[in-house]
Amino acid sequence: MSDAARYPIYDSHAHLVSDDPARYPRKGFIIPRKPGPSRAQLPPFGAGTVGIAGGMHGPSPTNEKPTAEQMHAWMAEEGVVAIAAVQKGMIYGTDNSYIMDAADLFPDEMRAVIIIDPLEEKTLPMIRDGAARGIIGIRFFPVNVEDKAGWLNSPEALEVWQLADELELVVDIEGPKEDWREMMQVIEQLADRFPRLRIVLDHVYLPVLPFDNEAGFSIDECFPGLAARDNITYKFTCLNMDVIREQGVSPAEVLRRLVDHYGADKIMWGSDIGTSSGTYKDMVARAIDATALLTDEERRKVLHDTGRRVFTGWAG
Repeated sequence: MSDAARYPIYDSHAHLVSDDPARYPRKGFIIPRKPGPSRAQLPPFGAGTVGIAGGMHGPSPTNEKPTAEQMHAWMAEEGVVAIAAVQKGMIYGTDNSYIMDAADLFPDEMRAVIIIDPLEEKTLPMIRDGAARGIIGIRFFPVNVEDKAGWLNSPEALEVWQLADELELVVDIEGPKEDWREMMQVIEQLADRFPRLRIVLDHVYLPVLPFDNEAGFSIDECFPGLAARDNITYKFTCLNMDVIREQGVSPAEVLRRLVDHYGADKIMWGSDIGTSSGTYKDMVARAIDATALLTDEERRKVLHDTGRRVFTGWAG
């Protein structure tokens, strides 16, 4: 077992993929093509990343897409007590069949976060059915949406937000590479409108932090409105760590700054396994290494307490 045995660990962002494509067909989102040269082969978040979206760890990256059974075994090896099993939109779109079935196999360890599109007629019934099966959250994943802010704030989306509030589900949001300022304003407004609703922003909202301010990595400058909302929390993932590394900055320095800005009660670790590269053992080890500048109490919160409390209601 790795050094993770010293700490209980909760993984807030693990993607699971079936090894049975006949039973669970792959029909992921298609990202609209923009005019100009094809970007299909370009890393979406700059040098050192690979995939849509994912990270490169080492010269020969390993991209694991675990089944529930594989993930169960890896969790036992690495001291991971539970995960948020997050739907992988680039493989399954809004067909959440596998992520819910996968979570059902290990209900004490895995709870599903499904992807929804508020404009689809099936969305509200799917959320209700999912809640009856024990899902813990819904995910807005606007990779194939042109007007992301308008989509998130549409009348149909507001019905989804209202239902999530009524059912006490987490609302999980993928941070966009583009149009993030406009979308952030909508998130702040909705956080105020639904103050009891738990809102979690993937990859600390931006996989690529704008490192314009050497002292604070632009965090203070860009995100004071998000930090002011107590019902918004953030995942610090291996995708973040890959991008940060390519900017010549230590992930531990950025995590220290994030905890200073938001508080350890608002930061949770997520592996991004199934998208980012590296073995699960590597990911857990890198997570622990990234907490080097935190206190023991802060480390425990980031690696376990915050994620498990926000997603499952865990109270110690």
